[in-house]
Amino acid sequence: MKQLICLFALIACMQSAIAQVIYEPFESAKLGETREVKIQLPRGYDSNEDKAYPIILVLDGDYLFEAVAGNVDYYSYWEDMPESIVVGINQVDSRSSDIIYSEQNSLPIESGAAFFEFIGMELLPYLDSTYRTVEFRVIVGHGETANFINYFLLKPQPLFQAYVTISPDLAPDMTNYLSEKLSKSEGKLFYYMATSDNDIKHIKSGVTELNNAISTLENKNLLYSFDNFEKSTHYELPAHAIPNALEDIFLVFKPISKTEYKETILKLEGSPVEYLTEKYQTIEDLFGIQKQILINDFNAIEAAIDKTEKFEYLEDLGKIARKEYPETLLGNYYLARFYEETGEPKKAMKTYQSAFVLDEIAGITKDEMLRRADAIKADFGY
Repeated sequence: MKQLICLFALIACMQSAIAQVIYEPFESAKLGETREVKIQLPRGYDSNEDKAYPIILVLDGDYLFEAVAGNVDYYSYWEDMPESIVVGINQVDSRSSDIIYSEQNSLPIESGAAFFEFIGMELLPYLDSTYRTVEFRVIVGHGETANFINYFLLKPQPLFQAYVTISPDLAPDMTNYLSEKLSKSEGKLFYYMATSDNDIKHIKSGVTELNNAISTLENKNLLYSFDNFEKSTHYELPAHAIPNALEDIFLVFKPISKTEYKETILKLEGSPVEYLTEKYQTIEDLFGIQKQILINDFNAIEAAIDKTEKFEYLEDLGKIARKEYPETLLGNYYLARFYEETGEPKKAMKTYQSAFVLDEIAGITKDEMLRRADAIKADFGY
């Protein structure tokens, strides 16, 4: 019996460690029919009831959903992007009617307008009311659906903050619409576009024209990325573009890299601790997520302080570490180092000695803290 209970417990743990995929029939009044929607919830969604997540909406969900969901699960596992709820809309039998636009003004009409309203007025409100979401949303499309997702950007208040347009088959007026909108956007917008040398000829031509237009825009609120792959065909492009798009959109979310450390942090004239706090404030401002500062990033800032000998910043680092990891040695370790490096050995010794009541973390042990305290005591005869 005990073995059976253990087996059930193991299965439950395994399920919580794997992203959940839900298949939901969605009855739409706007479309007058039921659509199949796929929803991938992040690992541990059910066990972390206080956490909310961005939405990544995928058109052409019948073939594009798995490619996006797999990459999202992988990148979020390594904390290179926030855990997200991935939603795919299957369009295998409705794609041609979903994307209809007027030949006069290139805007959605008839079934295309209904599909547009289905997403904005039915699906997104349902997702927000049913799942724990933040305001940051990404939308992904390929070919004709990559053109279609731009209509959400053209609204006075765009429904999505990031757009992944893979080999978009652009409507005739779309380049003008986007150039006008993106040049005047007052809120942060991420826009990613990809094509290839082997893309469909008329798509490649339209994408090149749009890229040239966007590249000339000067708007600090626009974060634009473009990829031109060499060998990929139109149908191979998503496999190459999706990981690049996610990396570009969530670049600031990633842990501090060696390149960021060498080329940015070490060259700062001011405080590296201020750089750290601004990085995480930017994450909160952009994505609506309060992310705990990673130990990796604390280590990078400490290394920069040591390298540049700006030991006065260890005090600020210690105060932040105490706030982020209050039950651990981390904050006291930085504060003790600050006192030691700035000529207050007695304070340093006492702060090191406080290790006895705190938890070890990131290789900082109680033995190491006490060893440092004893070394100060021996040197100064306390």
